[in-house]
Amino acid sequence: MSQAKNPRIHADILPALAAVAAPTNKILAIGSVTAKGTPDAIAPVLPFEVRATVRNYLAGKIEHWYFQAEGYGVVFIMNASSTAEAHEILEKLPLGVAGMMEFELIALSPLKPLALLIGDPPAA
Repeated sequence: MSQAKNPRIHADILPALAAVAAPTNKILAIGSVTAKGTPDAIAPVLPFEVRATVRNYLAGKIEHWYFQAEGYGVVFIMNASSTAEAHEILEKLPLGVAGMMEFELIALSPLKPLALLIGDPPAA
């Protein structure tokens, strides 16, 4: 998980958004195969990865799961309150343990600009 500054932060464009409180309630997890994740290396691990992913789905940690249509890797919508929580879950998956998959994690919250449109004061 990268600790680089997120270029999607809009505080410079609309500073009033920074004052609007909205909880993180979902995480967008975009998975990419690492250099270790060759087809020959992934193949024997994949059945374990699928079972572990299904367990997380059944536990309510993964809400939606997709495969990238234009690329190679998975995309999950996760029920987590922080990227740290999502990272902990994903690192325990077999491909994560083997260093063959890494994720870009994006915290999602309710649409904050709506608070500005309806005139509600920022929550403290």
